Amino acid sequence: MTTTEPLLGHVTNAADHHDLRGNMFPVSHEIGPVECEVIGELPAALRGSFVRNGPNQMFEPIGAHHIFDGDGMLHGVELAAGKATYRNRWIHSRGLDAEIALGRAVYPGLSELMNFPDEALVGDAGPIKNRANTHIIRHAGKMLALWEQGLPTEVTADLETVGEWDFAGRLQGAMTAHPKLDPRTGEMFFFSYNLFPPFLTYYVVDAGGALVHRVDLDLPAPIMMHDFVITEDHAVFMDSPVTFNMEGVATGESMVKWAPENGTRLGVIPRLGTAEDIRWFEVEPSHIQHFWNAWVEGNRIELSGCRFPEVDFGFKPPNADDDGGIETIGAPPARYWIDLDAGTAGWEPIDRDTIGEMCRVNDDRTGVRTDCLYMSAFTREGAIGGDFDSIVKYDTAKDTRSSWYAGDTGHVGENVFAPDPDGSAEDDGWIINSMHDDADGGQSSIVVLDARDIEAGPVAQVLIPQRMPFGFHANWFPAG
Repeated sequence: MTTTEPLLGHVTNAADHHDLRGNMFPVSHEIGPVECEVIGELPAALRGSFVRNGPNQMFEPIGAHHIFDGDGMLHGVELAAGKATYRNRWIHSRGLDAEIALGRAVYPGLSELMNFPDEALVGDAGPIKNRANTHIIRHAGKMLALWEQGLPTEVTADLETVGEWDFAGRLQGAMTAHPKLDPRTGEMFFFSYNLFPPFLTYYVVDAGGALVHRVDLDLPAPIMMHDFVITEDHAVFMDSPVTFNMEGVATGESMVKWAPENGTRLGVIPRLGTAEDIRWFEVEPSHIQHFWNAWVEGNRIELSGCRFPEVDFGFKPPNADDDGGIETIGAPPARYWIDLDAGTAGWEPIDRDTIGEMCRVNDDRTGVRTDCLYMSAFTREGAIGGDFDSIVKYDTAKDTRSSWYAGDTGHVGENVFAPDPDGSAEDDGWIINSMHDDADGGQSSIVVLDARDIEAGPVAQVLIPQRMPFGFHANWFPAG
């Protein structure tokens, strides 16, 4: 639902929730479009919009609060002719609109997911609020804000909400926050994970935006699967030990647990395959939250990401002494391989010394060999959540690592690659990232770095006229 009235948030964090402290505290206003000050010089070829999604709670939470619980807010910076304009907008889920009408929160957080609000309060908004707070993509002319336990939410280029999109009635459940778009065919691939059977469902959308393929895949347990990868011929899933503990929730345990006894498998299915076509390959217990990419070389599938030997997302049961909150989420980069002929799989480290996450590549290389890998990293002690302070680039063809440090008071988010329209090399383009500096009155900005020379630091910095709270995923949408 689109609104022309400016919205105001009402959060004080009176309960001192862990995940509402510091730059995780929400902003209370929507502003813009407003022109921003630019330090340095924006590249002339950089024309389009950087849009980042993330949690921005509108009302004081009821019960426990986790960073994943916040209402979705989009922050957009449009770049053209060396100038930049900024705007931010809440995403109007039906649940949020019901709360706006009431003037208070009525939906609990994910740790109390099954504690549904009274239907008399929320009407047809449903028992679970679609927070739409995780990612933003564009496919077949639609911009979609994503949250992996609900339908995608369509928004306009001006970040106004259109409403939930179900692919003309063909999508009955949720959509992952990390679909894969093939830049060569125009197709989109995604999945949903479920608390009840079928635990995993795989989908294909054609270049025109029609959902044309669905496969229910059998898993032994309900798992939290955040990401996957595609090659030119396959989709590849990781069945990891991050398991939903629905029986435990009823007795006061955490909703999600690490269950290494379940093992870890990599599943390979042809892009338009059936459930009978999937092949599973066992690897040492581990979890990948975000993959870089995957491709085929000979009889092997190569894929990579930051490898967690164990993970805890900080979900606490409702009766816990504190609401927990997200801890440092980072791991060393690793390369996995699958030998399709031998029926085996394994892994090896890319870097043993650096901890990071938010793995991104030049999206024009999705599904084919990729040598330039970008991630956000931790170097300071005591970081919490996604409190990254460095941008790291790996060039696996040259076996090199380069980085840029945001300073002792600087924090960065997820890197987004914006290709140079006149370039030809894999790293011809720019890395765009959001930044927050504690020392400069909490100044938020967008930094632009030459992807070929990360160590040189930003070629331009766009100063945002209000604070941008901690967020999740972002994308670059070229103009035209």
